[in-house]
Amino acid sequence: MSEEVIVDLRSDTVTRPGEDMYQAILDAAVGDDVYGEDETVNRLEATAAKLLGKESGLFLSSATQANLAAMLAHNARGEEILLGDQYHIYISEAGGTSALGGIVMHPLPTDESGGVALPQVLGAIKEDDPHNPVTRTLALENTVSGRVQDPVQHHRLIDAVREQGLKVHLDGARLMNAAVALNMPVADIVAPFDSVMLCLSKGLGAPVGAMLCGSAGFIKTARRLRKQLGGGMRQAGVLAACGLYALDNNIARLADDHERARQLAEGIGSIAGLPVKCFTNMVFIEPQDKDLEPLRVHLQEQRILIGKQKPPLRLVTHLDIDDAGIDRVVTAIHSYYR
Repeated sequence: MSEEVIVDLRSDTVTRPGEDMYQAILDAAVGDDVYGEDETVNRLEATAAKLLGKESGLFLSSATQANLAAMLAHNARGEEILLGDQYHIYISEAGGTSALGGIVMHPLPTDESGGVALPQVLGAIKEDDPHNPVTRTLALENTVSGRVQDPVQHHRLIDAVREQGLKVHLDGARLMNAAVALNMPVADIVAPFDSVMLCLSKGLGAPVGAMLCGSAGFIKTARRLRKQLGGGMRQAGVLAACGLYALDNNIARLADDHERARQLAEGIGSIAGLPVKCFTNMVFIEPQDKDLEPLRVHLQEQRILIGKQKPPLRLVTHLDIDDAGIDRVVTAIHSYYR
């Protein structure tokens, strides 16, 4: 990687298509997807459903839209979902579930692993009383800020809430990172979930899109909701081709992102006064307040971009960052603290 290339650690959403993915766009057979006639979209939906072990799939424009469609499909207005207080649906989707669906979100405290505890989940399920919203859905997430969730614990939670009649959704924006880290078939991880969202435009490297998978009946409902949300994309095969390429070629290579994140964390772990943690493809650092903006500027001067979160700051590896890029980042952070 030359010194002129920007090393962008802000997110794995910044990836750009490579030559082979662009070729897949050029080769895509397209039709009107709203009429169900886009061959490439149909193939992507079938491929994703099979990969996740679900009956049917739906291609949507974004992970946020896919989560929203799932929440609208599972819940009526005034009903309630339970979810972690650090989960994306609750903190990073502009409150769409409530604003557009009239659905109550009940946040539960997440522990250091990113999980929610079974007693708190069961304790939050409302009694059948006209004063209460009806608790309808449990929404889980994997990974949570890079932290892999234990499938056994998820399955235990699902078994318990099933007895109370709840549906269960998985926000799996980075689900494939979890599957690679666990070395476990993704279909086994998500087997008991009623619905699963998988983002294609994060570590998998597609420019646009997410998959929502579940039963045929659920997807039929979600497809209508996608239309209501303005998500009918017509000749969407040019985008679906990127998703197909990503599923065929970019899952196993997520291990490279995890390894580079580990190398980055190890490379800066010796810096005094800079706590460092690493989970899958994410490295979290906690500079002191006085160093926040100066460190960001120092790195930007060397064409290295990091996010603007409050500590901890998140540094995310992805397919556009190679070993030379990691070396540049390690050297640059050390030079600031020298």
